[in-house]
Parts: sequence; C-alpha cells; structure tokens
Amino acid sequence: MIEKISTVFLGLAILHSFLAPVFAKIAKKFDQGTASEAFFHILSEVEVVFGFWAFLFLTTWVFIEGAQPVIQYQQSLQMTEPLFVFCIMILSSTRPIINLARLVLIQFSNLIQKIIPSVDLKIIQIFVVLGFGPLLGSLITEPAAMTILALLLYRMIQHEDEVLLYSLVGLLFVNISIGGGLTHFAAPPILIVAHKFGWQLKDVFVNMGEAVICAVLTNVVLFVIFFRKRIKLKLSLLIDDSQKIPIWITLTHILFLALIVATAHYEKVFMGLFLIFIGITTVTKKYQDQLKFKEGFLVAFFLAGLIVFGSLQKWWLTPILTIIQEKPLYFVATILTAFTDNAALTFLGSQVESLTETSKWALVSGAITGGGLTILANAPNPAGFTILSSKFKNSALNAFKLFIAALLPTMIAIFYFMLLGNF
Repeated sequence: MIEKISTVFLGLAILHSFLAPVFAKIAKKFDQGTASEAFFHILSEVEVVFGFWAFLFLTTWVFIEGAQPVIQYQQSLQMTEPLFVFCIMILSSTRPIINLARLVLIQFSNLIQKIIPSVDLKIIQIFVVLGFGPLLGSLITEPAAMTILALLLYRMIQHEDEVLLYSLVGLLFVNISIGGGLTHFAAPPILIVAHKFGWQLKDVFVNMGEAVICAVLTNVVLFVIFFRKRIKLKLSLLIDDSQKIPIWITLTHILFLALIVATAHYEKVFMGLFLIFIGITTVTKKYQDQLKFKEGFLVAFFLAGLIVFGSLQKWWLTPILTIIQEKPLYFVATILTAFTDNAALTFLGSQVESLTETSKWALVSGAITGGGLTILANAPNPAGFTILSSKFKNSALNAFKLFIAALLPTMIAIFYFMLLGNF
C-alpha cells in the first residue's frame, strides 16, 4: 500500500514540476516579502518540488503506520549522490576553476579559428562549449561539467531570445547527459550500477563511446548551423577578463576536485575533503567569489527527494523491465527517464536479477539518452537551470518548451545508439 501511495505522490510531484511557472505567476499577485508571496515563490522553484512532495509523503506515511517504519526507511536510503553533487557543484563553480575552464576553451577556440578563419569566433566558441565541454563530463563528472558550462553560457547570453535560450538549454541538458557516457564513474546513471554490473572503463567506452561522441558532435554541429545568425546577434564572446590567480591556488582547486571525484563513493571521505577545501577558500578569499551554497543545496534537495521516491517504485518498474526485449527496453527507458531521474531508473533496473547483459546496456543507454528531456531526468539538470534561471522570463522554466527544445537532440542520440549501441 505504501508503495502505491508513494507513486501517487511522485505523480503529483511530476505534475507540479510542469506547473511551476503557474506558481511563479501566483506569487507575483502578492506583495513582495509577505508569507503568501514567499510560499508560492518556493513552490515555483523546480528544485524544491520533489523534496516538498517527499516530505508530504513521509508525513502521510507517519500518520498511517507511525514514525518507526518511516525512520527505518530513511535510514536505509543511500544519500551519497546528493552529498557528492552538493560538494562537486560548489567546488567546480569557484573562480579559479571557472577561470581555468574559460581560458582553456578560449584558447582552443582561437586555435580552431586559425585553422578555419572564415568561421565567426562566436560560432566556434559555442561549438567548443556545447561540443567538447559535455565530453569533459566523462572525466570531471557530469555535475561539474554542467556547472562550469552553465556559468560560461550565462556570461555569453546577453540578449533575450526565448527560442535560442530554450534551444541552448535543451542541447546542454542532452549533451551533458550522453556526454558522460565514456567512462564508468562520471555519469550518475552509469556510476550507480557500474559496480553491480561489473563494468569497467573499457566496457563503457567500447560499448557506448562511439555513439556518445557521434551524437554530441552531430547535435552541436546542427545547432550552430541552424542558429548561426542568432548566435552572432544574441550571444557575446567569451573573453579572458578575469583577475590573475596564483597558479598554486588553481592547482590546489584542481587537486581537491580530483580527490573528491576519486572518492565519490565514500561520503565521509569526500565530505571531509570538502570541509578542508572550504577552509582553504576562507584564507584565499581575495581570489574567490561567493561560494554557491544555495544552488548546491537546492540541487541536493532535489536529488534527495527523488531518492525517497525511487526505491518504492519497484512494484511497477520491475514488471516492465523484465517482460520486454532489449530494443523496446531502450525506448521504454528513454521515455521513463523523462519522468524519473535516470540514476534512480538504472538503480531500480540493477535490482532485477534476470536482466541479460544486452538488456543492461539497453537500460543504461536509454537512461542517458532521455536525460535532457526534462529538468528531473538527469541529476545535473537542476544545477544548470539554477545557474541560468535568471535568464528565463520570471526565472521560471516552462517544462513543455524544454521538452520540445530537447526532442531533436534526443532523437539524434536515439539514432546513433540504435546504429552503434550494443543491444
């Protein structure tokens, strides 16, 4: 019974996420600073939705069965991923890391322009940011890549253009979701099942790497061709206008980033490293911006809410995953990912002992393919939206417009996975 009740609350959370702009409009009807305005403003924050409904679900559960079963359930949940995303998002958004990423991308763009001088530099920069940047997520993790790329795009977006903005965000979400599919430790839906499935770096790269690279680069090539005029008119160039930062500070940040990524499975270890890192930022505050604790917390809260619901959906997901063949499973996983976090989907799939090896690849491939269709489809998506939200009208994301913008890049990814995937 509790499982079915959880599914009802999950459905309400999904519906709420699509209606977030409505709550933003309601909030504007009240005087700023009033309790009513604050309440509806909170309900308009997509990152808050799943945590909010998870709280209501757990409260309902307490009234039905008492506190003890709820406490036991909460104790059984694995919250490593929200904590990791919280840490990695804050670290990767620091000034030394962002400045380094911007410098590397600018220099790479300048090198490409020397080779093909007839192409506008803005076009090249967007190609590099949205083409090579997501593939970098296979090394530094998807949440870190999303944070860095969203902050760079924030600097480039200077003029209002809803079509261009949604297309940028849709492509960013899709390419980040599939771009982490070159390794076994960077993309949450792969990371969470790699140990259970016995997958290593070579397995992931050989089975998905070709499709991932082709899909990411095809998506960005089509984007710059179709939007080349808007890119020239509406976006600004990335320029290296940052304050010079001592190299030892930048190297220290890179070291802590690498250490936290390397210990991603051990929350007590990476949280300890993160606390040491916070201490370092306080003594180097001359070279730091304000740390993005709020943004990191909102994304972690979002993921924690999904995890509360996730393991209780086995009653309806398991029958679906066990009765369908590999290719249909790929499409089902792609569709389901739009309505539930792809890491939660692959985690549930890993609990089904009867899955064949090809079914495992179909499940995971589908999960990363559909990861850009909605804000809740992939763990880093809320991080990207949190950073770019002020660029949207009323700081609210229209879920339907995002879905439409992400549909074509997703279909291209489907084409390559069907052509080159191992299922």
